[in-house]
Amino acid sequence: MRIQLKLSPNTQPVPFNHLHELTKRLHHWLGPQNALHDGLSLYSFGWLRGGERIGNGLWFPNGATWNVSFYNSDYGIQLAKGILADRSAFFGMQVDKAIEMPFPQFTEKQLFRVDGAVVARQVRDDLTREYLLYDNPEADEALTRVFRKKMLDAGFNADDAENTNVRFYRDNKGKSRTRMLTIKGVDHKCSSCPVVVEGTPSITRFAWLVGIGELTGSGFGALQ
Repeated sequence: MRIQLKLSPNTQPVPFNHLHELTKRLHHWLGPQNALHDGLSLYSFGWLRGGERIGNGLWFPNGATWNVSFYNSDYGIQLAKGILADRSAFFGMQVDKAIEMPFPQFTEKQLFRVDGAVVARQVRDDLTREYLLYDNPEADEALTRVFRKKMLDAGFNADDAENTNVRFYRDNKGKSRTRMLTIKGVDHKCSSCPVVVEGTPSITRFAWLVGIGELTGSGFGALQ
């Protein structure tokens, strides 16, 4: 299930590094005991859309849209109930509408735009993590590895996972870019670059819901 939230204009400046505030509010609506705190994130959420940069922050004079997706639709229902109980969001915004979005028509080779940016990492020999950006072919291996793991966790069979691949779409006419975002003092290097998912239509639909790469539960890797 994908829910698009329509938010009222902000009354306080939105800092550029605000993803942790979105995460906090999402879990507030889902309830403090929700099971999404543990395990792989079989859900994703995009970035606030409709803002403009003014000074040292973002402003949304016409309000914002925010997409939140869950593989398990029960969490979408739980989210809607939480919003009905408390419409306040963040930075002075409130939820005006919550709309369930229809599923697009998915194919076996699906090109997705990203609703934010994607984090890809691999573990070095010294057990530290190396960030892999969209122009590094090794990033595709990292994206595929994480996605296959999510598939198995969601109940897809091993053969389907083995035959599924994810890669950055690098033929993007110079529009892709890298970013550095900070969450609770930790810097994350990420890529705003389209991705291609190759698998059955049910698998590309799964990708649309759970996102691609790491930290999808923290505002990275959501797909459009």
